[in-house]
Amino acid sequence: MPKTDYDEFAEAYAADNEVNLLNGHYERPAMLNLAGDVSGRRILDVGCGSGPLSAALRDKGAIIAGFDLSAAMIELARRRLGEDADLRVADLAKPLPYDDAAFDDVVASLVLHYLQDWTEPLAELRRVLKPGGRLILSLNHPFVYTALNPDGQYFDVAEFSFDAEHAGHTVVYTIWHRPLQAMSDAFTAAGFRISAISEPPISPDTPIELRPKNMKHPARFISFIFFVLEAC
Repeated sequence: MPKTDYDEFAEAYAADNEVNLLNGHYERPAMLNLAGDVSGRRILDVGCGSGPLSAALRDKGAIIAGFDLSAAMIELARRRLGEDADLRVADLAKPLPYDDAAFDDVVASLVLHYLQDWTEPLAELRRVLKPGGRLILSLNHPFVYTALNPDGQYFDVAEFSFDAEHAGHTVVYTIWHRPLQAMSDAFTAAGFRISAISEPPISPDTPIELRPKNMKHPARFISFIFFVLEAC
């Protein structure tokens, strides 16, 4: 299947990410809410993109480092966060360029579902966290796979693609579906304890024109799932 190359649409994605429903008024506010008080905490932003979550965490007093596979995204993040920001081009599927126990928290927004094998990536994220540190992450909700693929089997680990539009630019996303138990088994095998699972509503300040129409519960819908994991 085609792989998602963010270098090809970095500007369009970054512009849309700021204001759209799923990123700007759902995923990012939920991540910030789960992070809570981060003042003085050293946080690694995995797959930081153009840096909106890093910027929001820094505004709350965190000390931020970030990396992304896309050089174009890192360039946009540097424009936002400044040339002195600790931002790097790196691949989560490979050893990370950070010391052991370097971070109090790691945040990973919509990143892990691009990878078929989570074993080494989760081991690396556990390595760079201090004992008791948190991995706060969001993923495509496992129910989305069967909703988009009626013939798909929920309990499979399966690759699938879907289209999305960002600022007029159509993008093909290719990600991996995992059932909830496969996710939780991977987390515990990597040395994490699950301290929270969240399926939150959209942010209360979401503009009315962005709120889903003709839904019984317009502030809640299945899109992403969120975890807070503690490094044991």
